Amino acid sequence: MNANSDLREDVIRNSFEKEVAAYWDNKQDDKINLLPGGIDDLYHHHFGVGAFDPETFNKPAEAQELRIIEEMHRLENQQVGVILEALGDVSSDDRVLIAGSGRGGTSFMIEERFGCRVDGVNISQYQLEFSRRLAVKRNCAERVNFHYQNMCSTAFSDQSFQYVVTNETTPYVDLFEAFGEFARLLSPGGRYVAITWCYNDIVSPARDEIEEIEEIDRFYKCHIHPRSTYFRALAANGLIPSKVIDLTIDAIPYWELRRHSELRNGIEDPFLSVYKRRDMNFLLIAADRQSSEVPIQV
Repeated sequence: MNANSDLREDVIRNSFEKEVAAYWDNKQDDKINLLPGGIDDLYHHHFGVGAFDPETFNKPAEAQELRIIEEMHRLENQQVGVILEALGDVSSDDRVLIAGSGRGGTSFMIEERFGCRVDGVNISQYQLEFSRRLAVKRNCAERVNFHYQNMCSTAFSDQSFQYVVTNETTPYVDLFEAFGEFARLLSPGGRYVAITWCYNDIVSPARDEIEEIEEIDRFYKCHIHPRSTYFRALAANGLIPSKVIDLTIDAIPYWELRRHSELRNGIEDPFLSVYKRRDMNFLLIAADRQSSEVPIQV
């Protein structure tokens, strides 16, 4: 199959995916992503982890907003750093798939750290063109490529990758379908690393009783999955968790910081509420592909 073709008509398969693609195609002037990314040409479509510098709010009024943006971006990059550590010892000969590659920030940081080949897949044509231009600008277009493909049904051959990464993109897919595709793409012993927000169905009431989760779904055109579904879908596809880190506490400072920015968009309070109540978790999951050729179904 030709993984480089952008002429496939089956990439967007249903009305939900069409709505998601249109949502991101139309976000071409979203300052909340563009202004932080302009600092170092690493444009992200995810949030951030870690404590912010308390001196951020001791700046003169005319300098404080810039300092907030700088700190937000540092925490965004720091989140990718957590993924880099979870990937482990990636060699320059390895190949990494970024499933839902956005404007390319995670892809570029992985290539920069390991010098490996990185392929991003995305259903937003606007974001693809944006990230491709950046790859040329960053002099890494020979190693970092972006493809118009569906992360649940790619055109890559079996066992093409040693690593697969999703950075806050799994709320846009069916987990069993996506993890089945990742298991197909990973070589035996390969690793999948995810950072995601998920509904904490272990301790919380019924999902439809939590208005903030519904509000986040509406805002981002996504569907937040229960925490337990991640682990059921991983097990069903022979992906065995080797590391799970609860980053919920570490995610709160980013949202507190963003509340004070002129870039805030109103979704900050819902995230803070569900994280502080533990109705929603922010997790890193690393899972290794079983060595057997066929995933175990449970």
